[in-house]
Amino acid sequence: MHVNQLFDLTGKVAVITGGGRGLGEQIAEGLAEAGANVVLCSRKKEACEETASRIKEETGVDTLALACDVTNADEVDEVVADTLEHFGQIDILVNNSGATWGAPALEMPVEAFQKVMNVNVTGTFLMSQKVGAAMVKQNSGKIINIASVAGLGGADPRFMDTVGYNASKGAVITFTKDLAVKWGQHNIQVNALAPGFFPTKMSKVVLEQGGDFILDRTPLARFGTEEDLKGAALFLASKAADYVTGDVLVVDGGMHASC
Repeated sequence: MHVNQLFDLTGKVAVITGGGRGLGEQIAEGLAEAGANVVLCSRKKEACEETASRIKEETGVDTLALACDVTNADEVDEVVADTLEHFGQIDILVNNSGATWGAPALEMPVEAFQKVMNVNVTGTFLMSQKVGAAMVKQNSGKIINIASVAGLGGADPRFMDTVGYNASKGAVITFTKDLAVKWGQHNIQVNALAPGFFPTKMSKVVLEQGGDFILDRTPLARFGTEEDLKGAALFLASKAADYVTGDVLVVDGGMHASC
């Protein structure tokens, strides 16, 4: 098989949670540019509709925009059912929806901690479980969980005092590895991307408060751009990664290597 074919997603169907903006939007663009039809879902359907319309116009792929709170099992079921009704299959799932909360560990409200864990961990589980049922029937699928470098270990509170977020992303990494072991028998590859620091709405406060601190510890001396996740996500979503599962691909400009 020619190497170009390994990265060709023509005819594949990808569901991206939180796909209307930020990192989810970037990943959706990359998969669509490789030929995949994309389904974008989040609580803010309007953002998904705008992004889906633009992607369809620019790439020619088919798109859907759906409302979904990933912590609500009924809404997750609806997304899966609507996708299967429209496309007949789901080949790729990107669990990107996320939440965060900044506060010292001694001051973190338990409700805030639980909300972050519910979105980042329970939401990832629910989407994987519901989409995974369709993938098991197909005997194929790619699941990409968006973790974070914050899930690889402790983070200096001078730039990231977000104990709930960090704990949740560590849980996503272990969930990824465990699901990869359990679903390998169904030819489903489960991997995670661990982005470093990208300018997004969620990271705005962190970059404002600790941007210089982060850059000083990043070998490439810059934040991530609108292009830096596309290739990594495409690799994990494509046939090129058929023998890669249970892995965590870190995309952080080398920050994790310098710690």
